Formats: sequence, structure tokens, C-alpha cells
Amino acid sequence: MKRTKITFARALILSVLTAASAAACKRAAVPAADPGSGEAAARGEVSPGTVILTAEAQAGGGIAVEAARMEEVSPSVKALGDLEFDARRVAGIAARAAGRLERLFAYPGDRIKAGDVLAEIYSPDYLAAQAEVLQAAARAERLAGQPDEAAARSFLDAARRKLAPLGLTSAEIDALIASGQILPLLAVRAPIAGIVLESKALAGAAVAEGTDLFKLGDPSTLWGRVHLTEKDLASVRPGMAASIRTQAFAGRVFHGRLVLVGASMDASTRTVEGRIELPNADGALKPGMYIEALLLSNEHRSVLTVPAAAVLEFPSGRCVFVRTTPTAFVLRPVETGEAYDGRVEILAGLAAGEAVAATGGIILKSELMKAGLGD
Repeated sequence: MKRTKITFARALILSVLTAASAAACKRAAVPAADPGSGEAAARGEVSPGTVILTAEAQAGGGIAVEAARMEEVSPSVKALGDLEFDARRVAGIAARAAGRLERLFAYPGDRIKAGDVLAEIYSPDYLAAQAEVLQAAARAERLAGQPDEAAARSFLDAARRKLAPLGLTSAEIDALIASGQILPLLAVRAPIAGIVLESKALAGAAVAEGTDLFKLGDPSTLWGRVHLTEKDLASVRPGMAASIRTQAFAGRVFHGRLVLVGASMDASTRTVEGRIELPNADGALKPGMYIEALLLSNEHRSVLTVPAAAVLEFPSGRCVFVRTTPTAFVLRPVETGEAYDGRVEILAGLAAGEAVAATGGIILKSELMKAGLGD
């Protein structure tokens, strides 16, 4: 009886093993299904990290694909900084003679042209210098053709030179002599076109020779002062093109050129100052604005890129969704490099021609997170 029970148990085990082997062979004989097909999804054969979406769902979620492609790019360096006046286009104006400020014609913020009269000064020294020129001119004319003419001409030249430091041109001195009329007020003129940045002039105030009156700045060209990090110094050199962005004009790019890389490093910030010369014909840029500069090298290299929106941040790092079938998107980690005008360099993880979710990646990420596969 005992032997009969043992034989029955062995037969039962053998029967189970035979049935399992047959089932396994049957499954092996079934062709592998497309991981994006409805049949594969129904059987639970979708691989981890894969999101299945119908064409209708993709269109509704705004998901569009674009192939990774090779592009010729220029290496770039990013730097932050601010704008300031071009020091070559800033002028200070001081009183050229002692006297009293009679009239003011310009105030801070005013736009002026080169040669505009900013103020007028009543100056005894200016009156005396004019009188001396007129007397010397009359004497030279009276002694014309006589032995003392040369001395008279020399005296006149000396008198004329006294008016030049007061701001009068040779043509203005000639006009003074021709008219024979002394001008009562000394004009303070703008040496450059620009904006009145500062004014210390007060109508009726007494001024000494050399008293600061105005400060002018021409904003038609500005300097962008940027801070270059130590790791970027080997990649930058004067002459590099620069693209400038500001918070005030987020959608606009301004173009300039790096003209100077500083000779010393700031010990506290560990940066070197760079200077960008920036045309500003329309005056949109203002000194003091913060800027983000992208310095572009003249050298070119070929890199693999995808749209910046295709690269998503995950706890494990940066990834993209690669479309493997019309309805399947597989999450794939990538190593990124530089950013170039809305595109990102891919150093590893993708090949040229592979289609990635260029837009709507956040929808795919959400679907993946719902499945608990986001990590």
C-alpha cells in the first residue's frame, strides 16, 4: 500500500513537469510582439521606462518628435556682468575762466549735440582777453608795411593764444576781430553729443577757473563689463563675437565684440574682467543694466543636438524620450554638453537620426511617474 502511494506521487510530479514544459515551449514559439502594440501592452510585455500613447493621445498632449541631428556650432562661454558708459565717450566740463554763471541751458537728463551751449559765464578775465586781442589787431593793422609790423603781428598772435584756452576757435577769434565787438558772456559748449549725466552749475553762482560744471556721456556705444571665470580663460580672446541679453528686453539679442580681457584676477571673486564693446544706436540699452553675455568663438565643430525642451530632469539625471514605434516612447538617460540657441549638445546616449519627443515631454514624464517608473 505504501509503495502504491509513492508511485502515485511520482506520477503526479512528472505530469506537472510535463505540462509546465509544454506551456514554456508554447510561449517560446509565439513571435515577439511590438512593445508599442496593443497586444503587447495587454499581455503586460511593455518594458520598464516605456510609455504607450496612441496617435490621438499624442496629438492631444501636444507631443511632437524631432530627430537628433549633427550641427556645426561655435564653442561659447557664458558670462554675467553689467553695462557702463564707454570711457572714451564721457566728458567732464569745467569753467575755463573765473566769473559768475549768468545763464544755464542744460540740465541732467537732457540730450545735447556737440557744440551746444550749456551755460554762459560773465568773466572779467574773458573780457580783458578779448580787449587785448582787439587792441593788438588794431595795432598790427596800423603798423602794416612798417618796420614794427612783425613785432605787432607777434603781439597779436600772443593775444590770440590767450583766448584759445577759453574755448574760442580760430574762426571765432577772426570773427571777433572782424566785428570789433567784445562778447559779454563766455559760452560753455558741449565737446561731445550725448546726455547730461551731472550738473553742478547754479545760475548766479560764482565759479573759479576749473570748477566742475557738467558731466556728459554718449550712450551710442556702451561697454559691457563681464566677469570671466578661471576655467573659461583658455577659451576667450579679444575679437570674439558677443551676444547680449537683458531682463528688460528678454526677446531681443544685442550684438557686440569682446575687446579686452583683463590682465589680473580678482582675488575675492576669482574672475577676470572682460570688456565688450556694444553698439547702442537706438539707446535701448542703459548703463547699469545687468547682462548675460554669450561669447562665441570663430572655431567650428560638429556636435549632435536635440531641442532643449526634449531634455528632462529626473532624479537619476537628464533623460530624453526616444520614440521606438509610432506609439511607444522609451526613457533614455543622456549626457549633455553646451546649449546653442534653443538646442542642447548630446555627448552620450543618443545617435543621429533617433527621434525624440521635442515637445510634450512633460506629458510622457507624468505618465511614467504614474506607473511608478520615474526613478
